[in-house]
Amino acid sequence: MRNKTIFLKDIGLTDYEKAFKIQTDLFEKTKQLKIENKRRKEPQPTSNYFLFTEHSHVYTLGKSGSVDNLLWNEKQLEKNAVQFIRTNRGGDITYHGPGQIVGYPIIDLDNFDLEILSYMRNLEEVIIKTISIYGLRGERSDGETGVWLDVGKPKARKICAMGVKTSRWVTMHGFALNVQTDLSYFKHIVPCGIRNKGVTSMEKELGEKIDMKNIKQEIIKNFERVFDAAFEDFPERV
Repeated sequence: MRNKTIFLKDIGLTDYEKAFKIQTDLFEKTKQLKIENKRRKEPQPTSNYFLFTEHSHVYTLGKSGSVDNLLWNEKQLEKNAVQFIRTNRGGDITYHGPGQIVGYPIIDLDNFDLEILSYMRNLEEVIIKTISIYGLRGERSDGETGVWLDVGKPKARKICAMGVKTSRWVTMHGFALNVQTDLSYFKHIVPCGIRNKGVTSMEKELGEKIDMKNIKQEIIKNFERVFDAAFEDFPERV
């Protein structure tokens, strides 16, 4: 029987490496259970997790990315108190910082009968539905993950970046939705390695601040609908 319960925890503003360790521990724990289940007569159900966070200023480079897309040198990074971290997700370089909602689903795709591509499309759908509540029309761009505005037009711009890692059909990493993000930090990278498109935020598009807590609640509701899942609070034993 597939387990579609997802344990939710908001870990608040964290350094990237701290959040990386938390999700990696959950990721490896789930993977190990799946390995052990192959030897069991009665396999144990795997658990699913979801972490909300905001990060301190950091540029992260995915395993398929190019360091040439980082436009600041080491001294400039240090002067502006921005970390640069190579990480194990897919994709190229992006920025994380305060005012950006980051979601890390650590889920067993077998529980949801999903493959990698359908999982990514579902993640995009969650964000598209969420920002539509605020009057923003999110779209997909062929060959480019994430959620965009005005696709196919000269002012096409990304509002939500995505990058994941999977192993044994277990996921980690996820999405970063720009809510009231300081977009000036994107000027010092080539975001996602794409030179001819911009980056935006909900605040910039709507001309007003949006309550981060309300957006998280909408993300949860839409995630439950799109994935046919049910969120519960993180258990103490994890």
